[in-house]
Amino acid sequence: MRYNKLVRDRIPDIIERSGKIPITHIVNDEEYWVSLKEKLREEVEEFLESENEEELADILEVIYAICDFKHLDKADLGNLRREKLRKKGGFKNRIILDEVK
Repeated sequence: MRYNKLVRDRIPDIIERSGKIPITHIVNDEEYWVSLKEKLREEVEEFLESENEEELADILEVIYAICDFKHLDKADLGNLRREKLRKKGGFKNRIILDEVK
């Protein structure tokens, strides 16, 4: 079965322990960036289908990998989140914007 997708670092070992042979390759920066974005989309879609908290953890792991790749400090990302929260609020009030006239 062909996958051609980014997987977690230990997945090839897990596959080998199951008695199968993983065929893998290491990507360059350009392909890694594309793969990270595809993985984020995949994990978001899986969460939307399952509404499972494990999928949220997967989304967060991809976000952390993006931070590492882009040399963004996770604490700085948290600060950016808090600043946006302070300026524009969050989603706690469940507001739907229907229209602007």
